[in-house]
Amino acid sequence: MSKFLITSALPYVNGVKHLGNLAGSLLPADIHARFRRQTGHEVLFLCGTDEHGTPVELAAHAAGVPVADYCARQHTVQADIYRRFGLSFDHFSRTSGEANRQLTQDIFRCLDAAGFIAERTILQAYSPTDRRFLPDRYVVGTCPHCGHPSARGDQCESCTALLDPEELRSPCSAISGATDVEFRATRHLFLKLSAFDGRLRDWLATRRGWPTLVRSIALKWLDEGLRDRCITRDLEWGVPVPKAGFEDKVFYVWFDAPIGYIAAAIEWSKAASGRDWRDWWQSGEDVTYVQFLAKDNVPFHALSFPATLLGSRLPFKLVDTIKGFNWLTFEGGKFSTSASHGIFTDTALALLPADTWRWWLAANAPESADTDFTLARFVDGVNKDLADIFGNLVNRCLAFAVARFEGIVPGAGQLGPLERQVASALDAHLARLRRHHESLALRKAAEEVRAIWRLANAYLTEAAPWSAIKDDPARAATIVNTGINLVRISALAAWPFIPSSAEKVLCSLGETTDSVPWPQGALSAIPAGRRIAVPPLLFPKIAVADLIAAQPI
Repeated sequence: MSKFLITSALPYVNGVKHLGNLAGSLLPADIHARFRRQTGHEVLFLCGTDEHGTPVELAAHAAGVPVADYCARQHTVQADIYRRFGLSFDHFSRTSGEANRQLTQDIFRCLDAAGFIAERTILQAYSPTDRRFLPDRYVVGTCPHCGHPSARGDQCESCTALLDPEELRSPCSAISGATDVEFRATRHLFLKLSAFDGRLRDWLATRRGWPTLVRSIALKWLDEGLRDRCITRDLEWGVPVPKAGFEDKVFYVWFDAPIGYIAAAIEWSKAASGRDWRDWWQSGEDVTYVQFLAKDNVPFHALSFPATLLGSRLPFKLVDTIKGFNWLTFEGGKFSTSASHGIFTDTALALLPADTWRWWLAANAPESADTDFTLARFVDGVNKDLADIFGNLVNRCLAFAVARFEGIVPGAGQLGPLERQVASALDAHLARLRRHHESLALRKAAEEVRAIWRLANAYLTEAAPWSAIKDDPARAATIVNTGINLVRISALAAWPFIPSSAEKVLCSLGETTDSVPWPQGALSAIPAGRRIAVPPLLFPKIAVADLIAAQPI
């Protein structure tokens, strides 16, 4: 089977992330990694904390600790949260690590030697009030293109246009709000991104199956004309620039952060014998590279990072598919880390098990448009899908088997027309589910899982073993045997989405969870005579009032 290299956008180390970050990259990447493992592929799933830039310097200063200590602490916090959410990273790295430092500097040297780096004197925003140069994203003003009043100095979140701070109208400091922003001359290094226009267009033409959202953003940037991008900053924290005259600079976070994907593989390789990162990043056509990220990250991953690798002339793997997501909004407004608006991942885990959040976020993934998260929609969706459909299926089938067959899987007699009809429908559902996973259609995949649960429930309702056992115990045994196997298939199909709950069900059926296989549709996988049990209640009903009472949101 082929290999799948999967990366998720690197969460910034500055604070615990909100559910929007989870929905827009981390969770979809994990679901796809689990699916690929289920179907027998070799997977390398990489992520890590993005640890450079002004925000982390400011956060460390506010916390009264050295920046390195702050990053180490926050990395540990985030890694633990993602572990508890069931994110199955093969390696969770840090961009401040030595591997990324060395690789970033090596790639820069290659770009410089190839003539793709230019030295230029530019005007950079400086705040006398803050007594510091302001990185692009810490200058805020009105977008000159669409008039959005809160555009950042590097990019407008509203129209996605790339910007330079001096283009903004009425600029001010995002740190203090001071309006006395002035522009001072300073020397910096630029990546000649404009030199890659033709090569990037040709490369994009070879990428098949990209979502319309991603392709349209990439082509929009190209059509508007690529501009050379400044890749150095006047900061102390970051990857030092290995060039004479620029020793007091560090690399722009968007230059070194994507390189962190490769560095993560190098760290993973060194962590155990028999691993070779080059099998993933410098191999042939047997590796498919898939990235998951939110739409504001698309230009950097679809253009800037590929240009960096192409210009380095090093034999690194370029991305095959980028799955981009729109925004998850919160109660009609934006999730915001800085404003503490929304539900954050640590709070979410304190309120409910991870699988409840995983399911709703996947089933409502912001793929074709923004999705608004509300407590009412969340509670309604979780109760209907997880409690009423899947949880009810597991409980009604296994409880009956334990009560009437002493927890022993009964032998199946002759399968009737109803069983054959269910088997045929199940095969069709599983084929569609696989196609949706392969095409990265997350919501459609969740819909198909839900359809399998409903099919199994409908079978039990129509076959009614609780009635058949009175007059035809053999028929009741066949129904229960079929129902138990339907529960197994329902859990296997659900595993990429709700792994913890699915594994509880599989364990209650006597199945191993060391390796969870793709459901093949067979209604006889669990042999007669096996002892089974009823798992604890998987999904108790929840209420909006209970969530608010437990943790005000």
